[in-house]
Amino acid sequence: MSLTHLNARGEAHMVDIADKPESRREALASGYILMRPETLALVSEGGLPKGDVLATARIAGIQAAKRTHELIPLCHALALSKVEIDFHLNDEKSCIEVFARCRLNGRTGVEMEALTAVSVACLTLYDMCKAVDKEMQIGNIQLETKQGGKSGDYRRAAADTIVAAAASSGRIGLPLGNEVPSVHVKCLAELREQLGVSDLDVPFDDLPSRDVAGLKAALKAIDPRFERLEQPRVLCAINQVMGSADTPLTDGDEIAFFPPVTGG
Repeated sequence: MSLTHLNARGEAHMVDIADKPESRREALASGYILMRPETLALVSEGGLPKGDVLATARIAGIQAAKRTHELIPLCHALALSKVEIDFHLNDEKSCIEVFARCRLNGRTGVEMEALTAVSVACLTLYDMCKAVDKEMQIGNIQLETKQGGKSGDYRRAAADTIVAAAASSGRIGLPLGNEVPSVHVKCLAELREQLGVSDLDVPFDDLPSRDVAGLKAALKAIDPRFERLEQPRVLCAINQVMGSADTPLTDGDEIAFFPPVTGG
């Protein structure tokens, strides 16, 4: 196998992709940053001096993916159609696991964009937390999967577990579909990382009462971490209208839980 970034004289050069056919390309990369348990708790609780750690790292990762060609000399400038950055707060290992998925329809792959996104997201996490923990360690930045292109698909050995953990929906369970009366729950902003879930469907039969209070009870039965929804600072909206514990729910409602949004 030859290295495409070397010409016949062994000199580095940018590969000409003009004659390649366009196809859908996608890549998933992962990494992690180890930290003290106390630091991880501060991230989870939003108690660090620089503010929303995960939101800042997510934006940094997205920006890095879009500017990979400015950092890696022989990469092409790509019109990415999608960049997703996800985090998993792993209490057992005292680390934040970082996942980046990049996608486009184009003539070259997006592996470097995904890897760069993970790298810069991890570096941003370090920057956001270094005031309280300078011994953090970044590690295992690696490609998990890639799809599309002449070389075909790639999947790292045992990557299925990683891919499941990094699924863009972050679901605890599979969507139920319209045949089962249910409500759709969304956890937004820092709640998404704290609970390890962004979306899930809850059937009406699992609700002790058909209101927000009953929904919270059903969620806590699924996972005790949903106890966080009882915190006074957590707000709730039903179909984008603010609600409370006794707000009734009907089939197909979308219920969003989120922390208060502040400006300034």
